[in-house]
This record gives sequence, structure tokens and C-alpha cells, in this order.
Amino acid sequence: WHVKHLIVGATRNWSRTVLEWNLAADPQFNPHTDQGGCTMCKGALTIGGEVTRNVSYYIIAHASKFVRPGSVRVGSSVVPALPNVAFVTREGKKVLIVLNDSETAKDFALKFKGKLAGVSLAAGGVGTFVW
Repeated sequence: WHVKHLIVGATRNWSRTVLEWNLAADPQFNPHTDQGGCTMCKGALTIGGEVTRNVSYYIIAHASKFVRPGSVRVGSSVVPALPNVAFVTREGKKVLIVLNDSETAKDFALKFKGKLAGVSLAAGGVGTFVW
């Protein structure tokens, strides 16, 4: 859900920023506002007797490792069951993040300037390709 709707979905729809609920929460999902907010959302980290890294931690860490500040979102093909988003970094590298949103492995080809690369992603897998 996080990769599909936040990393891919938000940026594919021209969001310039992706945020998760908060950096850290306790095992009771605190803090949250008295006026509402998310009373069941985990932070990137859960801090209690020990520190637990949650989904938010990994998806933000993964995307931010490859999509650095100053990167620009560029077009990429819409492929059924393979939500994706592409960027060009300040250094001119291309970054493609792809989610296999199906229950079976998917084979597909990356095509750029007439060159092809065959790729396979496990069911539910996320791949980040940099060239």
C-alpha cells in the first residue's frame, strides 16, 4: 500500500513531497492530536522497550537513497499490475521504481533509447533500477 499509493502514486501525480504519519511513535501509536489525526498509524519507528523499524522507515529510506533532492519526475509507461514512477537525478541518472502489484511473479522489459533489459519481480516485490 505504501509504495503503491505514496512513493509511486503521489509522485506520479506530481507531488513534490511524500510524507508518512510521523518519525516515531510508541506502542500505543502516540503521539497524535486530541482533535483526531491517525490514532492507529505507526511511525517510521516504534519506540518502546526496543526500537522497531516499520514499513514507513523502509519505503522512505529506499526511495530517498535513489531519488535524491533535486531529482525531477519524468514520464514512464503505465503498465497493468506494475505501478511505477521514474526520475532523473541532478547527476543525470535515471531512476525507475516499480511495484509488482500482483500475486504472481511478473516478467517485463525496461526500454530506454532503443535498448532493452529483461526484468523479473516476485509477487509484491519492489524494484529500483538506476542507469
